Amino acid sequence: MCTAATYKTKDFYFGRTLDYEFSYGEGVTVTPRNYPFHFIEKDDIKVHYAMIGMAYVTENYPLYYDAVNEKGLGMAGLNFVGNAVYRDKAEGKDNITQFEFIPWILSQCATVKEACNLLGKINLLNIPFSEKLPLAELHWMISDHEESITVESLKEGIRIYDNPVGILANNPPFDQQMFGLNHYMSLSAKMPDNTFAPGLELKRYSRGMGGIGLPGDLSSPSRFVRAAFVKMNSVSGQGEEESISQFFHILNSVDQQRGCCDLGDGKYEVTIYTSCCNASKGIYYYTAYDNHQITAVNMYNENLDGDGLIQYSLIKEEQIRMQN
Repeated sequence: MCTAATYKTKDFYFGRTLDYEFSYGEGVTVTPRNYPFHFIEKDDIKVHYAMIGMAYVTENYPLYYDAVNEKGLGMAGLNFVGNAVYRDKAEGKDNITQFEFIPWILSQCATVKEACNLLGKINLLNIPFSEKLPLAELHWMISDHEESITVESLKEGIRIYDNPVGILANNPPFDQQMFGLNHYMSLSAKMPDNTFAPGLELKRYSRGMGGIGLPGDLSSPSRFVRAAFVKMNSVSGQGEEESISQFFHILNSVDQQRGCCDLGDGKYEVTIYTSCCNASKGIYYYTAYDNHQITAVNMYNENLDGDGLIQYSLIKEEQIRMQN
């Protein structure tokens, strides 16, 4: 399971957690402008916007989990098991596979509005990357510095939702995730007033009581509510270090700790990595489950006019700074 988030101070930030029981060997991957993107049912895109994100690279193809392009448009795919429906090829549509979807959008679009123009013709195909990599059931958040949307391919067809909170978790479908926030409208970052009953004296005995009732479990609906509450009430300075620090605090509120989500057979779901990309500057920050030090890759330090993928393996070992 996973959670994606946006955050805006002076710059715009986009990132996510990847929660799973094992890693495919993903790494921070820069795709330069002249890397040829091949599509099964569409012509190659040989020149496009550069992008940076987390990807599993196989057969020299970047299978992006999340990415941001040089125009500041971000996109992340999250598990949507049991609800995602892909289809056969359809005439008159842009027939794109699930694994081509992020490159298709980020290679051509600078804004959410431009992405929406492409989405009007999209048909997501039921074709896996390979026999060893079956279809991933996903839905997606697409965001720029002004707005976010959620895209889902359901049995009813493609659905595009405005995403006013800039947060996405896994299940249920996004409209139900948003509806669930209605149950928590009384929560507040401020101390609560006593409205329990007239004439009954009740006391505030602790700080933070305005958030009593905020769900603390690891399920998708609860993570969505918790991340939305933390993000929408979040306060930080405008600088880079303050902003990225606060972004990681937002997503750390939905961390998956080893042992708390038992999948059986000695397997546990954990937060494999947490990312925060400064979409305005093209800097991709991340932490790993066993490495809490923030590591950064700046795509503008690479040759963005090249034609070969550039990949950095995750630094997974804990980095401890001794102070004495």
